[in-house]
Amino acid sequence: MSGEPDGPEDRVRRFATIWSRAIFPVTATSMTRPEFEQQLVPLARRLRAALHERIFDATEAQAIGAALVGTHCTDPEALSRTLDCVDAYLVLYCGDDGPQEELRARSARLQHAVAAGFAAALRERTLAEQEAISQAALSARSAVAEALHASEARFRAVFHGAAIGIGIADLSGTVLEVNDALISMFGGLESHLRARNAQEWTHPDDSPHVWKLYEELVRGEREHYRVEKAFYRPDGTVLWTNLTVSLLRDADGVPQYQLALMEDTTERRLLNLRLRYEATHDALTGLPNRTLFFERLEKALAAGDGARFGLCYLDLDGFKTVNDSLGHAAGDRLLVEVADRLQSCATASGEMVARLGGDEFVALTTGRESEVEVDELAGRIMHALSTPIRVEGRELTVRGSIGIVEGPAGERGAAEVLRSADITMYRAKSAGGNRFELADPEADARAITRHGLTTALPAALERGEFFIEYQPLVHLGDGSVRGAEALVRWLHPQHGIIGPDRFIPLAEHTGLIVPLGRWVLEESVRQARTWKARTAEGAAAGPLRVNVNLSPMQLTHPGLVSDTVEILERLGLEPGALCLEVTESALIGADDDLLKPLRRLAEMGVDIALDDFGTGYSNLANLRRLPVSILKLDRSFTQGMQHFPADPVDLKIVEGIVSLAHSLDLAVTVEGVETGAQADQLRELGCDTAQGWYYARPGPPDQLHELALADATS
Repeated sequence: MSGEPDGPEDRVRRFATIWSRAIFPVTATSMTRPEFEQQLVPLARRLRAALHERIFDATEAQAIGAALVGTHCTDPEALSRTLDCVDAYLVLYCGDDGPQEELRARSARLQHAVAAGFAAALRERTLAEQEAISQAALSARSAVAEALHASEARFRAVFHGAAIGIGIADLSGTVLEVNDALISMFGGLESHLRARNAQEWTHPDDSPHVWKLYEELVRGEREHYRVEKAFYRPDGTVLWTNLTVSLLRDADGVPQYQLALMEDTTERRLLNLRLRYEATHDALTGLPNRTLFFERLEKALAAGDGARFGLCYLDLDGFKTVNDSLGHAAGDRLLVEVADRLQSCATASGEMVARLGGDEFVALTTGRESEVEVDELAGRIMHALSTPIRVEGRELTVRGSIGIVEGPAGERGAAEVLRSADITMYRAKSAGGNRFELADPEADARAITRHGLTTALPAALERGEFFIEYQPLVHLGDGSVRGAEALVRWLHPQHGIIGPDRFIPLAEHTGLIVPLGRWVLEESVRQARTWKARTAEGAAAGPLRVNVNLSPMQLTHPGLVSDTVEILERLGLEPGALCLEVTESALIGADDDLLKPLRRLAEMGVDIALDDFGTGYSNLANLRRLPVSILKLDRSFTQGMQHFPADPVDLKIVEGIVSLAHSLDLAVTVEGVETGAQADQLRELGCDTAQGWYYARPGPPDQLHELALADATS
């Protein structure tokens, strides 16, 4: 029993074996198949390297196609089998477990480039053969002038036996002779060729340059020219050729005839067109794909002054639910129907629809009135999606979010425009979906900044860019410092100091909040242990407790209790010196499983504080079941107490909360104390501790220790 190849070289050689078996039967060579396989191994290595290049290099793949011709693989069937082999086996044997979708896309581009290189090399080889035949014909023609009877048979043998089409015309363009190959190329009717004038064979795709070269040749100003030209056959079909026309002169050098050599390239051209179509269109929906869309968008953005563009970036809302519930086959049918509807919305000149991938589509419009046209296009798309789509006997309601970017050409690149549209689309989706939004440069900048911060977060933690400031907790009765709340900050290399309100939501979204929260907990416990040691040395009362915030994601992390216990034991701090703050909103409706870790920590002696109390609309009766020992009133309750007299409604609310908390043996801490009037009122209402700028702003740990010593000695 044989196993799979072990290394990349073994896989390359296996691919070369499959390749050689596929094309050897249609290769004109005297080598054996193993010898021929050795010729393909270097080409297989080059294909593998091209598949993994960071930047796609079409010239390398074209060189591989040309090298095939050099190994005598000149039969078109050899190219077809090569492309089939690359499509089926290159990623399988040479992909090295890379991202399959990207490798498949790269493989498709490689196939196109290999075909182009093969075609170009085969054309050059044929042209070389044509030149040899041309020279032979010229020699034969000269021999006719010198010894007509001796060379007539030889010339006719070359003329009629040639594999490519040959025709001879006089200088006026009238066709005098045609060989069998040329007659066959034009459908087998010699009467359609002989005695006709060459200038009758015009075609709409002819460039003016073609007939300019013709005129120069018949005037004797050039000896030959070579062009790609199309002809109409008698049945109306198109014949594409590589055409070489040479001037034949007599013994005295006077122009006498024209000699035309034609190679039929129709099948090769159709193959290239098919490969081009497959490389630029989505296989599922038939819409233009990302490659063709970017080509069109770049062309629109490169238009002259006064040109404008409009782009709609569409993402279907809830498409994943269709795939998960009905299966991917149903999802594909839904995408096909959506594509058809989108195509019907973009029928005006300058409009196109493309599929970027998945359930993401784009629609592009160009013109001087694109500001109005793109809004109308977005409206047509939303209307087209409003009708339910029937899939597998079910009517599915399709919703979509659209981001619109519109503006003058020439100001932004294609990647920047698409990024702006993508950001705007997600803004529409976050606003509830089933709507479209216009791009906003300021919103784009904020989104880009958020993305930059999100991607920089993991490295920032590893590089030690985070630090902690501490805000004192002051006892309202005697004014002593009883503890401090740890507040994490990010010292960003470009943006400076960033507050937690900007990066904590990003850390929660990416899951980095768990390692970041553990780091904050460990650093805060270490600092509390340092304070305790310095307090013992100074024989003065100081901050004995540190408050650390917990995010909702940390509450559900299975290592919360074990990590906390490990840190306290390793750093030598008693549990009573630690308080974990949990927001009220995180505990609304919490079940016993969520509360179990907090209860275990509370039983160990760790204080649990209910932070931002009063903002979550919780039932006060639920306080009985929560393992909390401290309520932290939100600053919104104290704003009316900054001036005298205080707002009586705020006083009544705070008085009621304090009374309820004390009846439940809960201490009350108040946030946001900024004036002495607030502090006096809160003291009279019975609040226990407070924090705010009135006492101190968040600062370094040494500053807090100095404040505690000052209180102790005053």
